[in-house]
Amino acid sequence: MSDLASIKAEARAAAFARRRQAHGRHGPKDAALLIELLADHAGEALAGYMPMRTEIDCLPAMRVHEGPVGVPVIESPGTPLRFRRWTPDAVMVPGAFGALIPESGEWIEPRVLIVPLVAFDRRGYRLGYGGGFYDRTLARLRARGPVTAIGFAFSAQEMPEVPIEPTDEPLDLIVTEREIIRPKG
Repeated sequence: MSDLASIKAEARAAAFARRRQAHGRHGPKDAALLIELLADHAGEALAGYMPMRTEIDCLPAMRVHEGPVGVPVIESPGTPLRFRRWTPDAVMVPGAFGALIPESGEWIEPRVLIVPLVAFDRRGYRLGYGGGFYDRTLARLRARGPVTAIGFAFSAQEMPEVPIEPTDEPLDLIVTEREIIRPKG
């Protein structure tokens, strides 16, 4: 394992522990600032995610978004994500890595993405799960036009500096249960 890979693995392990503790102390009101922020993006195609394990829950924001909403579908390793249209009454089935995805539906191309993460810093960088799916996806979408990538996390997931590499795509905003962070970069 390279030095950067082991640094990221250690940072991930510590961040998972902080996220697990934060998850036990929070609830549905955690998405209030995210809902407020997304009101400025009414009508735009939004990508959310189906929260797994100890991820902060973005479903309250997805349910009230005024516009099409999609969730990520992993088609194969090493490829960008695609987003299948989601509604609160969509029939959901397990996808890759156990995340729920709509059983059927049209594909959408989001202009706003709620991005899950393990850790973040105030520069706008995130530590993900290590597969590079969101980095590839954001690079592809940004090549096609403006995109707003919003990291959504518990404030406890903040770290002083996320270890990064050239392929890491920065976030435009980070929303926690306490604040909206606008990275300066």
